[in-house]
Amino acid sequence: MSGSTFGRWFAVTNFGESHGPAIGCVIDGCPPGMALSEADIQPDLDRRKPGTSRHVTQRQEGDRVEILSGVYEGQTTGTPIALLIRNEDQRSKDYGNLLDTFRPGHADYSYWRKYGLRDPRGGGRSSARLTAPMVAAGAVAKKWLQQQYGTTVRGCMVQLGEIEIPIEDWAQTAHNPFFAATQRGLPELEAYMDALRKSGDSVGAKLRVEAQGVPPGWGAPLFDKLDAQIAYAMMGINAVKGVEIGDGFGVVAQRGSLHGDELHPDGFASNHAGGVLGGISSGQDLVVSIAIKPTSSIRLEKASINRAGEPTTVVTHGRHDPCVGIRATPIAEAMLALVLMDAALEQRAQGADVCLPISPVPASRP
Repeated sequence: MSGSTFGRWFAVTNFGESHGPAIGCVIDGCPPGMALSEADIQPDLDRRKPGTSRHVTQRQEGDRVEILSGVYEGQTTGTPIALLIRNEDQRSKDYGNLLDTFRPGHADYSYWRKYGLRDPRGGGRSSARLTAPMVAAGAVAKKWLQQQYGTTVRGCMVQLGEIEIPIEDWAQTAHNPFFAATQRGLPELEAYMDALRKSGDSVGAKLRVEAQGVPPGWGAPLFDKLDAQIAYAMMGINAVKGVEIGDGFGVVAQRGSLHGDELHPDGFASNHAGGVLGGISSGQDLVVSIAIKPTSSIRLEKASINRAGEPTTVVTHGRHDPCVGIRATPIAEAMLALVLMDAALEQRAQGADVCLPISPVPASRP
């Protein structure tokens, strides 16, 4: 199947199916000499894995990563790194009634039209389970970026259905199942999800992911713009239907006198652009928002057709997230890290000899 490799300089090839024996990825292009073990990768997988709260799918997967190659005596060798995550809790019988029908909003119909057949068990390759290998690869990229440039990536949920969630304390994202950067309103979110789960329906979400400490100069003009690469990566995440950089669609109502981020000797006065100018990083924080659609697999009856084109109805059984956005924050962080890793290696190859005669403008004003 084409379309399973992401990145050029730091290329990640994803493999496996939701209900197969294992999923994983092969990373080609990781620089040699970085200390790396499963313990560097596992924490991000633990943040993404199912069964972590009553608000997500209760599929019980340990998501324990195994490093099969590319590391010798605790250091990356510069050769391909193979990462394996074994599937442990498949319940394929839950999908027996979907072999001849198509779930509305899901990839069932389009996969069938493209390939002439499909794996109905948990969605096969279209399952969000295939984001786990990308989170593992993103953890490798995060470590390298932090060591080389001090770059860090963080994310949070800013909206659950119609409920907006303020960003007040980033440290709180580690202490609640919603990755909310606040302590306020958590009981409301809990009650909202409890009612949603009982109703058999689903809801969407909006996430924000940021990268701090990104050097200026990463990216390229025209079609390889850094923000274009970010949008491409984010749209590759299951259920993502929209991407904003900086103020995003909010720029429609802004005047140029407001939107243009003024430069002063002590830094930028604002960051409406989200850290990218002309497709190249400005040295400010990269700010990205994504919109995630409601889960397509729900317990409510919906109209569909079978493979003969005849009308039917579908009710999806099994274990599903009422809101796939709840577990998506580590995924968005990983994909942003992978884009930045690729951009960093590209800049080292193309622009390592660039030397400016004056000191660069600081990223932001104090």
